Amino acid sequence: MRTIVQTLPGSASTDKSETGRTFAGVGVSPGRIIGSILLMPQAVREPAVGDRLAEGTSPEEASTALRAAAKAVQTNLTTRSVGASGAGREVLEATALMANDPMLIKAAVKLITTGTSAERAIWDAAASVAEMLHNLGGYMAERATDVLDVRGRIVAELRGVPAPGIPYSDTPFILVGEDLAPADTATLDPAKVLALVTSSGGPQSHTAIIARALGLPAVVAAVGVDALAAGILVFVDGAAGTIMVDPGADEVALANGWATTTAALAVFDGTGRLKDGHLVPLLSNVGGAKDAVKAAAAGAQGVGLLRTEFCFLERDTEPSLAEQVEAYRGVFDAFPGKKVVVRTLDAGADKPLPFLTDASEPNPALGVRGYRTDLSSPGVLERQLAAIALAAEGTEAEVWVMAPMISTAEEAEHFAGLCQAAGLQTPGVMVEVPSAALTAASILGHVDFVSLGTNDLTQYAMAADRQLGPLASLNTPWQPAVLQLIRLTVAGSRDEGHDKPVGVCGEAAADPALAVVLVGLGVSTLSMTARALSAVAAVLASVTLIETQGLAALALTAHSATDARRIVREKLPILTELGL
Repeated sequence: MRTIVQTLPGSASTDKSETGRTFAGVGVSPGRIIGSILLMPQAVREPAVGDRLAEGTSPEEASTALRAAAKAVQTNLTTRSVGASGAGREVLEATALMANDPMLIKAAVKLITTGTSAERAIWDAAASVAEMLHNLGGYMAERATDVLDVRGRIVAELRGVPAPGIPYSDTPFILVGEDLAPADTATLDPAKVLALVTSSGGPQSHTAIIARALGLPAVVAAVGVDALAAGILVFVDGAAGTIMVDPGADEVALANGWATTTAALAVFDGTGRLKDGHLVPLLSNVGGAKDAVKAAAAGAQGVGLLRTEFCFLERDTEPSLAEQVEAYRGVFDAFPGKKVVVRTLDAGADKPLPFLTDASEPNPALGVRGYRTDLSSPGVLERQLAAIALAAEGTEAEVWVMAPMISTAEEAEHFAGLCQAAGLQTPGVMVEVPSAALTAASILGHVDFVSLGTNDLTQYAMAADRQLGPLASLNTPWQPAVLQLIRLTVAGSRDEGHDKPVGVCGEAAADPALAVVLVGLGVSTLSMTARALSAVAAVLASVTLIETQGLAALALTAHSATDARRIVREKLPILTELGL
């Protein structure tokens, strides 16, 4: 766990009219921290169509200003890249190169000579260059995003406003904004960002997921928090879901206590078990070989979810068999002798692929996604299964395979047949659609296991987009209706007659209190971000199986998600002791 950087009251500017003010949101990643806030800059507005040079400004002056702005952006990004590492450094370096790209600048200057303003010129020039790169495909198509990122930065420089994306600071800070886009997180430095706070989003939003993955305290859906002034000192409690302005001695003590707790939770011995010795394997969700190596080092007992999208995203063409084999084998090699559950390509909805999905679908979350893409683009799934089988050869990992977005027993039977044809012996399916939970016994008649994807299961059960802040109270797996669907899935496994494994690989497994309830409902394995392993293990070790079943019964009969969470947490004093 990370070392908490403390900032004492009085060391940052605070509007005294705000002192003691508290914002309530949804806690999505535990932790207690005090620090000064930095605000996510507003998105850069598109210049008006047809925007012309200001009166008295010559094309030469506008061109000079444009070149100076582009150079300033390049210098800033290059400076930031020196202190970055890994993927963040690569993103910054690539964007810095594009900022002063001769082709881009030349195209913009050409538009300026016709009387177009510098802002509109770079906007339109970047759009044309991005389209050209996209049409070239392959690596060049991937650079189209860099061009559009640079466009916003240059326009911001011309306007004299903060650049879009994660703000830069020499000192650690708490990041506050409306929400984080997936692209923003590539340059998020967990050594500088103490906590994440957003005014929108929900428990399963991208901000929540990245916070849990990085081990950062986080609160989402805290309405109005993004109106605070930069530099104000706040106390963030990621478990309680609160933000307090100008904290006092009590909050300093809580933050110091959390720093001690993180050190105590730094080690997981590699065996998930209850107080009475009942084993609950704790696995990890990973998105590639690098994640797998980190998860293995953290003590994960295997992989409960390998997201194979990492092979396919940001591509215009399907990866080759050899590319897929190499990517999967890197994960298998990290877990010799242990289970690795591979989820086949979950394209569609928030993960569109130009060669596989239809971007014009009116309702992509309910459209052709996951397993369903095999209907519209047959062959891709079979080739992926062949790659998984080849990658498994010669490794010591125990490879299981599951399909996302399965709705019927007929679909499960078809997928199991494809796995058998590929030589994969342990097929399973994701339970993300309520119909799959309701017909679990029939589905398990064709496959060997199921894994509950609680993120989508909650979204579909509650008819609530998981990215929308106003629906955050609906979009939580603590909803009694969602817990009932989990109970029915486990019951279906028992009714099928073979007690086949029912795991959870959604974000719910990373919530220590909810993990207790899931075990009480009969879930056999839990898979989560590697950073959550030690906390979940510590809480599970404090209860017996009978106690988990009692808490599960209380949660099932609760009046609301809020009541379910409150009742269970009140029965688990270890959560308060550990600041979880």
